[in-house]
Amino acid sequence: MKILNKIQKELKVPKNQKNTFGGYSYRSCEDILEAVKPLLGEATLSLTDEMRELGGRVYVQATATLSDGENSVTVSAYAREAESKKGMDESQITGAASSYARKYALNGLFLIDDTRDADTQDNTAQGKEKHDVSRYLADIEKINEMNELQAYWKLLTPKLKTNIDLLRATNEQKKAIQVKEAVEKAGL
Repeated sequence: MKILNKIQKELKVPKNQKNTFGGYSYRSCEDILEAVKPLLGEATLSLTDEMRELGGRVYVQATATLSDGENSVTVSAYAREAESKKGMDESQITGAASSYARKYALNGLFLIDDTRDADTQDNTAQGKEKHDVSRYLADIEKINEMNELQAYWKLLTPKLKTNIDLLRATNEQKKAIQVKEAVEKAGL
């Protein structure tokens, strides 16, 4: 569809939100929707959710559909509900999973890249920062929410992921093994 091609080329959604716990910037589902609406023209964008139980856990399957009235393109994404989240009731937990899944369905539909590889940036003015794996593992150990773990894992560079794999192989850090297995199970 020409409209999808146009949106994918023109859509800009900066990461204007800040996660103070993880120390990273991100964009929300609402940010994407606000940026894409002016580009839709006569096309219609719809978002739907469906609850799915897989392996005894509940997932929200969000589907983003772009239609021009004749043709449509659909992309789905999943987010798992946390068993509990401090300060949230059950409906809020479901809402957070829905928002997360919808954001990634929109990312897939509109080809929004959610990460920037630090190894591709010009860091010569700052000098090469040593990849301190233990610092990242300490951050990972603090994360209790799977959605936050998935977002954090996507921020890590391939070099850091390799170092974490090496820790797993040498069994120097049990948490690295648990994190890696959780990430693999989540399909990242």
